[in-house]
Amino acid sequence: MSIISILVIARKELRDARRNRWLILYSIIFGALALSVAWLALSGTGGYATVGFGRTSASLINMVILIVPLMGLTLGALSISGERDKKTMLYLLAQPVTKAEILSGKYLGMSFALTLSLITGFGVSGIFIAVKGQDLQSLVYIAFIFLTILLALVGLSLGFLISTIVQKSVTSIGIALFTWLSLVLFTDLGLMGTAIVLNLGIPELFFFTLSNPLQVFKISAILVLQSNLEVLGPGGIYATRTYGAILLPSLIALMCASIVIPLGVSYSILASKRDLR
Repeated sequence: MSIISILVIARKELRDARRNRWLILYSIIFGALALSVAWLALSGTGGYATVGFGRTSASLINMVILIVPLMGLTLGALSISGERDKKTMLYLLAQPVTKAEILSGKYLGMSFALTLSLITGFGVSGIFIAVKGQDLQSLVYIAFIFLTILLALVGLSLGFLISTIVQKSVTSIGIALFTWLSLVLFTDLGLMGTAIVLNLGIPELFFFTLSNPLQVFKISAILVLQSNLEVLGPGGIYATRTYGAILLPSLIALMCASIVIPLGVSYSILASKRDLR
């Protein structure tokens, strides 16, 4: 693969992202919600001075689980199928580039755009906390942003996979929304119901939990913020005692695998298709 070709396509995606209504809307919503959650977290303490980044990040976890995967899934779902709808895929393939370079360049460009959007939203919240608070746990906040970006890239990879399988962008968006809803429902309440129905033990329930990238993010974020998983009950205590110091690196590695594997499958599907009109 040519790095120059990948960077050219990535730059094109970055230019297109400035006109992407989905990304602009998500950026505005995410920034507004991040600022609102920070303000509510601060005001709930009765004073600003005692609150730092760590407490605000804890308040942001549920918001991130709802919004960020949706951002990645919908943007990724429009990647390849959108090019087909606009009849620009044939133009791209007519250029001296390979399918792998097209896929890599588009993913790289969208990743940069999505990351910039998230950093902007978190930056607004971070500046607000920095101005109002004194206990500034900046390293914790940066680690939380890193985990959020990983979650966004997981959603983006899944969106790319959907986009390579489905022909029309409207259908891709529909499947992406269904996937997002399934992942959200299959969190705490969904896992509790599954555990009751299947009569799962704590070890089985923990491994079942790891099948959902949203739950992997949640566990990782709680570890970063609190250094233990007691808040998750017996399952969290089991995970901490069983895996100890390797738990967080293992969870991050699992999220990275959730990024790479869908992309690899996407390339395999794209490479096997002769007609990409």
